[in-house]
Amino acid sequence: MTLYTIMPMDVIWEGSFKEPEATVEVVVESILMQVMPIDQGSAQIVRLLNCSLNDYLNPLYSPGQMIRYIPSL
Repeated sequence: MTLYTIMPMDVIWEGSFKEPEATVEVVVESILMQVMPIDQGSAQIVRLLNCSLNDYLNPLYSPGQMIRYIPSL
């Protein structure tokens, strides 16, 4: 890939090699989802992994929404 730009390379690649944040998979109301834990019992939805098609249309389960869950031991 050739990139023609006047921008400095450190600005172009800023954040590209950042390690991804820790996520866990949880089941909430029979929906398997990937979440990013915020604190004990609450998390932010990253994506839905296994659910019905109607669950994708539910705004409660859209990415970025906060949920409450019981952490596994």
